[in-house]
Amino acid sequence: MLSLDIPQSPSSPELATSMRILVVEDEDLIREMLVLALEEEGYEVETAIDGRTAIEFLQLKEPTETACPFDLLILDIMIPHVNGLDLCRLLRYQENPVPILILSAKASETDRVLGLEVGADDYLTKPFSMRELVARCRALLRRQRLNCLPQTPVLQWREIILNPQECRVTVRGKEVNLSPKEFKLLELFLSYPRRVWSREQLIEHVWGLDFLGDTKTVDVHIRWLREKLEQDPSSPEYLITVRGFGYRFG
Repeated sequence: MLSLDIPQSPSSPELATSMRILVVEDEDLIREMLVLALEEEGYEVETAIDGRTAIEFLQLKEPTETACPFDLLILDIMIPHVNGLDLCRLLRYQENPVPILILSAKASETDRVLGLEVGADDYLTKPFSMRELVARCRALLRRQRLNCLPQTPVLQWREIILNPQECRVTVRGKEVNLSPKEFKLLELFLSYPRRVWSREQLIEHVWGLDFLGDTKTVDVHIRWLREKLEQDPSSPEYLITVRGFGYRFG
């Protein structure tokens, strides 16, 4: 039912560290080979042979309980007591975000679509390659880690809104297009409103210490920013020149 091409060593040890995987599979051979392959990758693995045991592992006792002690769930569909699809539905009903990889001998398009629609993040049919399964596990865990990174807050000053996640800026309700350096400059100014920045400091933070140009580059970018942000660039209300020192925002 599966290819025994087990990876010999963890290729991404930083991802494997402290990651816990629950394998819910009632076929002994497949379950044992999954455990062997995943432990070789450095993951901590628990197993369950039926849906009822899986629920106990996942601590799904109350509809409001969302905590999950696992970073990934590998789930067969045809398991005793509570089948994989119902378990998947229960997890998503309780708003449990644990990534779910379904393993199933059901290979039709309808079965795959159903598995994804009830809340699975990926679907792998039997027989399968163990290398492919491990790669899919890594991808799901990597995605989960990225999703758990703290979100950079949206920055706002009066009518200017900067969204770092989407790289979008709106001014007085209208989106404006900024170059990467203009965006970084504005993000720095909005993060520290009213702080006075020298040209050298702006170059260090936006262009980097290895920048070989001169400080006039800052003046040019400030002028371009004013044209996009200010109602009257010749009399700015946002990007203020502090004579003898540099620039401040607000």
